[in-house]
Amino acid sequence: MEEENKRIAMIVHDYFEQAEMEDVRTLLQQAGYEVNLIAPDKEEVHGLHHVELGDTFDVDMQLSEVLPEDYDAVVLPGGVVNADNLRIVPDALNFVESMYNSGKIVAAICHAPWVLVSLDIIEGKTLTSYPTLKDDMKNAGAIWIDQDVVIDGYVITSRNPDDIPAFSQAIVEAIQQG
Repeated sequence: MEEENKRIAMIVHDYFEQAEMEDVRTLLQQAGYEVNLIAPDKEEVHGLHHVELGDTFDVDMQLSEVLPEDYDAVVLPGGVVNADNLRIVPDALNFVESMYNSGKIVAAICHAPWVLVSLDIIEGKTLTSYPTLKDDMKNAGAIWIDQDVVIDGYVITSRNPDDIPAFSQAIVEAIQQG
């Protein structure tokens, strides 16, 4: 399959870390992938620049309109509020779990690995996240390391906006290999 036919679901809730959505999406689009911004039951979502209010973005599709089998990867941007909200949205959890169970790429940056904790799928996996999630990750059975990008099978994790280039490159390489 050609690169431009590869589709990536980028799932967000309100108040995501804007750079982790916008910059990652741009890098993935520049690599030739279709990236759909998907949210649960929202027409638009709001970004944050750390704690300052960011921009508003139109959603391409709502979670209820998409099927995991139509995507090659799912990317979860961080942001405390975003990740904390996503981890209790059944449609978001079901989508990510289906991608994981299908052996598709699941990429989470910053606070987004909280979603993986809530799915109870990280036991024995080597991952990273924003440092404040270290205890949550370890308590869920993960091996947590402080590294810009960590790849364990088809799960890709990164720590923060500084890691966006390495995170995006890891996603591109995983899709090319997969």
